[in-house]
Amino acid sequence: MAIAVDAMGGDSALNVQVDAAVRAVNDFGIEVILVGAEDQIRNKLQTHRYDSQKLRIVNSTEIVEMEESPAQALRQKKKSSIRVAVDLVASGDADAVVSAGNTGASMATAKFVLKSVKGIERPAIASLMPSVHRNHPFVLLDIGANTDCKPLYLFQFALMGDAYARTSLHLDNPRVALLNNGEEEGKGYYELKETYDLLKQSTLNFVGNIEGKAMFKDRVDVVVCDGFIGNIALKVAEGTFDFVRSILREEVESAWLSKLGYLAMKGPFRALRKRADYSEVGGAPLLGVNGVVIICHGSSKAHTLRNAIKHAQECAEQKLNAKIAGEVSENLEVIQQAKDLNGMEKLS
Repeated sequence: MAIAVDAMGGDSALNVQVDAAVRAVNDFGIEVILVGAEDQIRNKLQTHRYDSQKLRIVNSTEIVEMEESPAQALRQKKKSSIRVAVDLVASGDADAVVSAGNTGASMATAKFVLKSVKGIERPAIASLMPSVHRNHPFVLLDIGANTDCKPLYLFQFALMGDAYARTSLHLDNPRVALLNNGEEEGKGYYELKETYDLLKQSTLNFVGNIEGKAMFKDRVDVVVCDGFIGNIALKVAEGTFDFVRSILREEVESAWLSKLGYLAMKGPFRALRKRADYSEVGGAPLLGVNGVVIICHGSSKAHTLRNAIKHAQECAEQKLNAKIAGEVSENLEVIQQAKDLNGMEKLS
């Protein structure tokens, strides 16, 4: 099983990607394909020790810049590192792709080259989020791929989130909830009310609405929302953690007694940081395309990308897309009902 890594994408292209690829090879024995400027990659590899049978290079001649238009990159840069990496998945030469490059370009390329899983209208980005339970994160999606979502799309996000929870969290019957401004049935705007009704009829273990403050209390395994809300929820959570960490540091440094207390609590503080650290997962999968695509922060460090490569391998090995296809096939009647509803909206 080979994982293609976009070596030219991200804020620290080449340095971080090469280091991460070597770590994945040495730590996990994963076969990695580095996609990018071959001469530059070989120069970086000279300072590393690794199994040459597990790491190879595929040359690309173009780079998609972080601020570049996704549509323009898709049309004009067919030899970019992200395009070549996704092409490797499409041809079967790689089982997954990991990129810390331009997120929009990565999504557009994956959707154009790999196409959507049959029955899925809109791919979505999912993220594993920490909860109060030490070993029980939950899935949040969509976190940015789709900002204007009809009930059909939200319902399909739930199907994909359920499949992802079964794959990555190894759950038999994940609890699925709809992110809303209240837990009572009937809350929210029109699309959420219609999605609620669809989820009630599905084969999913739908537990109803959930408010943002309750997401982290280990009451659900999958939280569904549109990409606009999901992206805000994700960044608010990350910002809150950084805020709390800064306040703790400030208070600890304010007095010698606080410093003594910190020494006694150093272990729990480290555990808190690790549990809330996105780098432990590595990246977020783009669910719903015919292939495993893991999208990482542009500022990701080598440790983060190493974990993303491992996560990509696990998703491919666990046949994530087959699970998504299974969820779709079990809910065809509800999907058709959602499509009929969408058709009536267009007529009105």
